Amino acid sequence: MGNKLYVGNLAYSVTDQTLMDAFNQYGEVGSAKVIMDRESGRSKGFGFVEMIDSHDAAMAVDKLNGRNYDGRPMTVNEARPSVPRSSSGYGSGRNGQGY
Repeated sequence: MGNKLYVGNLAYSVTDQTLMDAFNQYGEVGSAKVIMDRESGRSKGFGFVEMIDSHDAAMAVDKLNGRNYDGRPMTVNEARPSVPRSSSGYGSGRNGQGY
């Protein structure tokens, strides 16, 4: 198992620090980040935690997945690698030239 964990179904009141505190009891946390909405500045309800040791990461998944945290059952599992976004989104037009 890798060291980077996805943490979902978080209450909007959870901060980077409270997320780090929740995982610290299972080992040393390298970083904890709650993902925020750019426009509203409010939590999107998920984040990522990076544990220093992969054994500690596995234990955190085992102990925290499904556990009630701040009134909601957390989803905790190994984070998947990010997938690069396609450049053929809005505004690209034909062949990336626009209209």
